[in-house]
Order: sequence, then C-alpha cells, then structure tokens
Amino acid sequence: QVRLVESGGGLVQTGGSLRLSCAASGSIYSMYNINTMGWYRQAPGKQRELVADITKVGTTDYADSVKGRFTIARDNAKNTVVLQMNNLKPEDTAVYYCNARTANTYWGQGTQVTVSA
Repeated sequence: QVRLVESGGGLVQTGGSLRLSCAASGSIYSMYNINTMGWYRQAPGKQRELVADITKVGTTDYADSVKGRFTIARDNAKNTVVLQMNNLKPEDTAVYYCNARTANTYWGQGTQVTVSA
C-alpha cells in the first residue's frame, strides 16, 4: 500500500508559477517497488489526463500542452516528486493528482490549481 500526500497548488495569475509536491509513504517493500511517479489533472467536465511522469531511472514524459513550461523531478531517496509549473495559462486550471505505480496504481487526494486570466 502506498499513501500519497500532495502540497502546493492555489490561485495564480496568467504567466505565474506554482510548485506541486508529493510525498509517498508506506512499507519499505512498497517504496522500493514504485516505478513511475507523476502528475495528472482533471478539469471540470473533462477526463483526467497525464501532465508529466518520471520513472525511477529518470525517464520523463510530458503532455504536449505543458512541454517547455513544466518540469518534473523526483527524489528516490525521499520518495518525493515535484512539478514546477511556469508560465501558467488559464487552460492549466484543474485539480492535479499525484500518481504512483507499482504493480498497482495509487492516487493522491488532489490539489486545486486555478489560473486567472
């Protein structure tokens, strides 16, 4: 079992920046077996979508809409993942969810990001 606790998020103007953090906790076995960690988002009326993820060895994947603006980073020793979001746009407004994958998939509770025009 893996527990994910998110922090960060909030209200920012267009062009601003925010930093999301996620800490994973659980048994040593579970922590060791986390492969990919990442961030998804869900806007009202839309499906949840991948924002960015990163594997244990540092391979990253980004949604086309955030490339060049968002950066994901991971600390395997601390079991944390962060998402630095720059040049935010109103279309980035959504609830952002931390995600971790072992043989199972785990989700955080979500954190609201609102970008005002």
